Amino acid sequence: MGEQVTHQHFQCCYQNWMAQQWLDHDELVQALTNYQTDLDYLQLITKKVTTHYENYSASRARLAKHDGPSFMFPTWGTTIENSLLWVGGCKPSLIIRLVYALCGSQLDAHFAEFLDGVRHGNMGDISTSQLKNIDDLRAKTVEDEDKLNSRVENLQEQAVDQVLLAKNYTQVGESSHGEVVGRAMDTHSHDLYNVLVEADKLRLNVLKGIMDILKPLQSVEFLVAAKKLHLSLHELSKRRDISMGVTQLLNTSIASSSNKTPPKP
Repeated sequence: MGEQVTHQHFQCCYQNWMAQQWLDHDELVQALTNYQTDLDYLQLITKKVTTHYENYSASRARLAKHDGPSFMFPTWGTTIENSLLWVGGCKPSLIIRLVYALCGSQLDAHFAEFLDGVRHGNMGDISTSQLKNIDDLRAKTVEDEDKLNSRVENLQEQAVDQVLLAKNYTQVGESSHGEVVGRAMDTHSHDLYNVLVEADKLRLNVLKGIMDILKPLQSVEFLVAAKKLHLSLHELSKRRDISMGVTQLLNTSIASSSNKTPPKP
């Protein structure tokens, strides 16, 4: 008999991922600081970080199969983070919005040099062809997001319809058609798991798509910014939950993966 999968396994998976986020952040910052001209190393570190995303998605898929709703609406995340979730994670199109924001901020920072013909090879030097490819990726991503949004809406309607079929209640929380409701909840849980897996695939594909478009130094700059944004949001939101008494209210603790000061976004 295999080991029983519990919510503790789910939380450990998430905490391990946050710890990996810190490790990746530090390694990426070192690469950006010390190896800007070493294209081979920049490509190596980019591939390494992408593999970590792949491994985390695979781990989530294995665990979520046991309880899809827990990963769609996790109890181990902070309240602010959970309020920003889209199908259990980051909305893929936001990844692309971050790229646009970085291009603008880098160009603003080096605008005078840019006019003088100085190029740094960073996000501010992104080419017209790269922007075209990013725009195309964004259009496809938004289309895929809309499809998943429709699937989630349909699943919610189907689940409610199944429960409404068992409407002969004897007491609150009891039903003469309890088996029907139970099967409906199991089906809904499995359907949510399938949608979560598709959403994670989309998130990973968008990340890989961006990595394919960007040059090595640009890829590392983007990943550093993405890590800083995620870690800063997590740490600051966790502190907010503690100050608001949320962790005590839920009788749980949102463990930090690090005692470090959150990086500035």
